[in-house]
Amino acid sequence: MKYINKNLIIEKVSVQNVAKKFGTPAYCYSYNQLKKNIYNFKQSFKSFSPLVCFAIKSNTNLNLIKEIKKFGLGADVVSKGELLMALKSGINPKKIVFSGVGKTADELSFAIDKNILLINAESKSEIKEINRIAKLKRKKVQIGIRLNPNTDAKTLSKISTGKKGNKFGVNNQTFIEILHYCKNSKNINLKCLSVHIGSQILDYKPYKKMLAVISKILDKINHKFEFIDLGGGMGISYDDNNKKLNYRKYNSAIEKFLQKHKSKIIFEPGRSIIGNTGILISKVIYIKNNGSKSFIILDAAMNDLMRPALYGAYHKILPSKKTNKNSKKIYDFVGPICESTDKFCSLKKFQKLEENDLIVMCDVGAYGMSLSSNYNLRPKPVELLIRGSKIKVIKKRQKHKELI
Repeated sequence: MKYINKNLIIEKVSVQNVAKKFGTPAYCYSYNQLKKNIYNFKQSFKSFSPLVCFAIKSNTNLNLIKEIKKFGLGADVVSKGELLMALKSGINPKKIVFSGVGKTADELSFAIDKNILLINAESKSEIKEINRIAKLKRKKVQIGIRLNPNTDAKTLSKISTGKKGNKFGVNNQTFIEILHYCKNSKNINLKCLSVHIGSQILDYKPYKKMLAVISKILDKINHKFEFIDLGGGMGISYDDNNKKLNYRKYNSAIEKFLQKHKSKIIFEPGRSIIGNTGILISKVIYIKNNGSKSFIILDAAMNDLMRPALYGAYHKILPSKKTNKNSKKIYDFVGPICESTDKFCSLKKFQKLEENDLIVMCDVGAYGMSLSSNYNLRPKPVELLIRGSKIKVIKKRQKHKELI
């Protein structure tokens, strides 16, 4: 995005024109930013050509997933619904990995029937359930075991998934026990060691530590894994400090690991592929002054963008049209929902706003619409894909009659 003649532009379309034609709130995604992100990700790790499985949880829009599929990506899914979405988008089942701690018997049965690449199991009980279902179907199922490497990802505690106290994966001892169990099963083909230490990671060092833990356990066991699934979690910059994960150093650490352990690497990126492609356009409904503070009441709410309320996450806010006037008051950007947590952020010295002005919340492509809800019986926003000067509706705005 950039300002041209003081108007905020996404690709070749002004935010003002989008709002005028499609209303607000509105999610908009940049096709060319998506294309650039995928290219940069692949280039960063081209020396070992990983299988890149897009994390469907980060954005579940069918049309966007179809575009992502065109660039050769597979899918990381964590539910039957996500698996159905991946298949509907045309992704090859042999590029689909099914993760998650609580897969039901129905979900496991469906995944086995679809002959997906891997089911990454997370407990002894799940392994036994896979074995039971596979036996009934007289099939041999390709699985992975998710190891908990007890590695601090140096991220928000609510999105850390690789520490001993987290619910994900199994410890070293259980890992070895499962390994022996799988070797004695005729219906399980243990193909993969899987890890995933967290989300929004901006420091390569936790990944380096994670690789060291994997290497150590591989040295102890007599089993060759065809795949090593390193998960995702690569972060993006949400503010003006532009801190980014050093892909070059992460790539070097993986190359060093692969010199000793020859396996195909799988990645499960979501945010790093789709995060900075999206914006949420919202209109200022009312401005309520309260001493030194003003509440900027928007038509977008926490049901449209949950991350600030859920994690205390920050999304940069920009005015759709630049002026040279800044407010002396603190602006609290809030939504209309009856919760005090329905707040996006507080900003000082923001451009002076008037009622009916438009603002843009940035970097909402990941865990924006996919975390949205109909709380307060609010219809979900329209979703638009912008490619140059063309705008395509990729999901219509919900209507109240669909909810009531």
